[in-house]
Amino acid sequence: MWGDRSGTEPKNAKSPLRTRAALSAVALPLALAATVFFVVQAVRYGEPVWTVEAVIAAAVVVIAAVDLVVIKRRMGNGRPSR
Repeated sequence: MWGDRSGTEPKNAKSPLRTRAALSAVALPLALAATVFFVVQAVRYGEPVWTVEAVIAAAVVVIAAVDLVVIKRRMGNGRPSR
């Protein structure tokens, strides 16, 4: 079943690392700015919704930063993505 491939997938496969890096590089500063904005709003108004939004935006910052580190290591090692 899997051994009889007739397509060109292995020859033409492209690594999505550069696209992931670009998306994470855009998401990181935007999420960081959003986190700062939401924290300021939470301090100013004291409503829990601003705190929740700040936590969500901070989680996006962490995820984007970790993704950039992983991408840098994979691109440096020449390791293909999965």
